[in-house]
Amino acid sequence: MQRRKLFAVAVASVLATGGLAACGDSPNADNANNANKSSVDFLKIGMPNGTQTENHNPFAGTSSANALGYKWMIYEPLTQWNPVRPAEPAVPWLASAVKWADDYKSAEVTVRDNATWSDGQKLTAEDVAYTFNLLKSNEALNVNAIPFDQITVAGNVVKVTFKTPQFVNQNKIMASTPIVPKHIWEKISDPATDINKTPVGSGPYTLKSFTQAGVTLSVRTEGYWGTVPQVKELRYVSYADNNAQGTALANGDTEWSFVFLPNPKATFIDKDPEHHKVWAPGVLGIHGLYINTTIKPFDDVKLRQAMNMVINRADIFTQAEASYFHPEIKSVTGLPPGAGDAFIAPEYKGKEFSNDVAGAKALLQSAGYKLNGKVLSDPSGKPVKIKLSDPAPWSDYQTSLEIIKSNFAEIGIAATVEKPNQDVWDKNVQTGAFEASMRWTNGGATPYDIYQTVMDGDLLKPIGTPAQQGNFGRFKSPEATAALTAYKNATSDEARTTAMNQIQKVFVEQAPMFPVGADNVGAAYSDKNWTGWPTDADPYSGAQPTQPYVSLIIGKLKPANS
Repeated sequence: MQRRKLFAVAVASVLATGGLAACGDSPNADNANNANKSSVDFLKIGMPNGTQTENHNPFAGTSSANALGYKWMIYEPLTQWNPVRPAEPAVPWLASAVKWADDYKSAEVTVRDNATWSDGQKLTAEDVAYTFNLLKSNEALNVNAIPFDQITVAGNVVKVTFKTPQFVNQNKIMASTPIVPKHIWEKISDPATDINKTPVGSGPYTLKSFTQAGVTLSVRTEGYWGTVPQVKELRYVSYADNNAQGTALANGDTEWSFVFLPNPKATFIDKDPEHHKVWAPGVLGIHGLYINTTIKPFDDVKLRQAMNMVINRADIFTQAEASYFHPEIKSVTGLPPGAGDAFIAPEYKGKEFSNDVAGAKALLQSAGYKLNGKVLSDPSGKPVKIKLSDPAPWSDYQTSLEIIKSNFAEIGIAATVEKPNQDVWDKNVQTGAFEASMRWTNGGATPYDIYQTVMDGDLLKPIGTPAQQGNFGRFKSPEATAALTAYKNATSDEARTTAMNQIQKVFVEQAPMFPVGADNVGAAYSDKNWTGWPTDADPYSGAQPTQPYVSLIIGKLKPANS
């Protein structure tokens, strides 16, 4: 679902939720309309993100364009970055070249000279500069808090300088910023809230319709700078929840989705073993239980350590994540297996989580907590209680919370599970109006993004003020903030390694968030009508339909009978 992403986004609210009547533009107006054709010329894409309201603003995290991912078919980034192979250089896209300075405080972007907007006007360096200036001057749009300084244009080259080194933000800037046309957006009074009713982009598709049935995009017939995709239409539907989306995949109403399937073999793959595929490559991003460290007694590091010790991650992996969706986190550093191994500090190599109830009880007793029967009391004598919250449709998270609830009960902590709707949940997490919640971290080419999401003091906001990009638990650690700053400002690998080791030390010892599973950027899809998807044999990109690389994938798809 949309929540799983490397570039942070929250989804919003009026698309159909399943059971739709077929109509001309309906994503479910399926092969019945093509009975006499040897193949279909459209692709059906679904996401389990609930009802949507029309909003094509590529910068609005809650827009339908973001929730379903179709913004990346209309708008494009300057480069394409492959999170499955994070060490590989980014591929030029709207930029024919990007040259970073050695200190990563500036970059020269050469804009390709053969791109046009869908209204026929030429895309120029002025458009790229305008987009960067738009972010620079609008805090609400600059969700990654990029410290832009000077932005100048010389011919088809845009030179961007930054107030601090941007080694850790290279791909956020170049590979996840949708470039917009200056001649359209300079007329928009509030770019953060405008719904962008008639989107004009440089991508291979244009908006055909937005209806109760879904969103339909049409391929551009002329003017696209790249290879024109063979998929003529993209048809999107937002389903009510994971179960509805899983059913749509199984019966062919959806051909491509990112969704948790509780039993992928039985519920999806076995429905059409020849064509139904699930691919879930792991990356440098994680999921875990965020703790609001401003609420007593959870400001006590000893209590957090004990809670972290009793979470049964193996149970969560097998029962909540169907043994595939979020690979179990074993390293005490929280780093994912495989992708994170090379970054683990020497002192933590080989050190793994264990379900240690006896050790947690001993730690709590030494810290002044008392276990009376099945009730844990803090040093002041108050019973320890905690509210766990996540949206009801996120079934894997809900199962995880139930497992964690039973784990906490083993040390006398009474937990309750709340199920707010997604908009309420997102607001509560951002403003700090929660006690504990399963959530993801940002991700990138290094573990920096994981730890920054959890611990960065530069992202710390007062309770009540939205924290869009991280530190939702309001964790205060000058040591973590200093080490994170040192890492992103480092000019050598040695300095980065030293900083990363210190970052991990704070994370392990302070337990601001309890890591549970690794992120993945895969998908469930069918190759019955279209082939050319990324696979283990050819992991040329991630596979989520909501990510910036989707136009790269679509460009590689070919009719199955070709």
